[in-house]
Amino acid sequence: MREIPIKEIEGFRLGNIEDNENGTGCTVIFAENGAVPGVDVRGGAPGTRETDLIKSEEMMPEINAVVLAGGSAFGLEAASGVMEFLEKSNIGYDTGFSKVPIVPSAVLFDLAYKSAKVRPDKKMGYEAMARTMEDNYKDGSYGAGRGATVGKIMGINASMKSGIGSYALEINGLKIGAVVAVNAFGSIYEESSLIAGPLMDGHILSTEDLLIQGMEAGFKGNTTIGCVISNAKVTKSGANKMASMGHDGFARAIKPIHTMVDGDTLFFMAKGDQEIDLNILGTLTAIVVEKAVHAAIKSVVEDELLKTYHDVFTAKNKG
Repeated sequence: MREIPIKEIEGFRLGNIEDNENGTGCTVIFAENGAVPGVDVRGGAPGTRETDLIKSEEMMPEINAVVLAGGSAFGLEAASGVMEFLEKSNIGYDTGFSKVPIVPSAVLFDLAYKSAKVRPDKKMGYEAMARTMEDNYKDGSYGAGRGATVGKIMGINASMKSGIGSYALEINGLKIGAVVAVNAFGSIYEESSLIAGPLMDGHILSTEDLLIQGMEAGFKGNTTIGCVISNAKVTKSGANKMASMGHDGFARAIKPIHTMVDGDTLFFMAKGDQEIDLNILGTLTAIVVEKAVHAAIKSVVEDELLKTYHDVFTAKNKG
């Protein structure tokens, strides 16, 4: 088993676009020849589009792309721009009258970071889809992670800056990777160590402890969203199970997870001929999701408004 760049997974292209001035953006994961989809929505406040058709019993066998976006519910408009690009490229489900691109989406709340009035829209989604042709994706404060923050139980000003992160593995020809935009209400852990969360006097606090002590979950702007891609050969029901097992990666890295003030959603997209036991694939799915969460925290080096992982741990090392 070896770590690989997520761009090494054939058949998928990833693109970011962001508005730095207003602090928002979106990320597109494009399946060049379609992909078998799965999804699991577990947060109490989700913002999603086209997730019902991914259910195992529904008709649609494949999807064309997934959009991860900021902007809360407004950001769902970005998927329409991706659809427009794909329609112009003659890509989509053939209805016999026209090809309809199938583009599910999930959004996170970043309206409190900079501007609440500028959100990902159709134009931004179109441009993000165009950028998948360049494979311009990178980890950090980019794309859907541009306005992402974590640990907001004491409000946005006491939170830390997060972003979007990826992690991928290859084992005996099987390739699997995750892209996750981390905008969690909870604190972030690596193994048992806190690496991000609410800050007080330069110290990262446990959101779970603060909740148990009686602090209310007063800030509603959260949600962690992501997508796992693989060259595995799976059925639609198998892909949905993989999305479900992938949430274990969220649970290992984010505490608490799936709260009433999060909209945590994870997609799974598979296209390939690598046959593998689903127990193994699900285990790998959780691993890459967990590692992608860590990458989303550690890849943000600096921010003009909030402290980052590097700010906190550089100060600790100096101290």
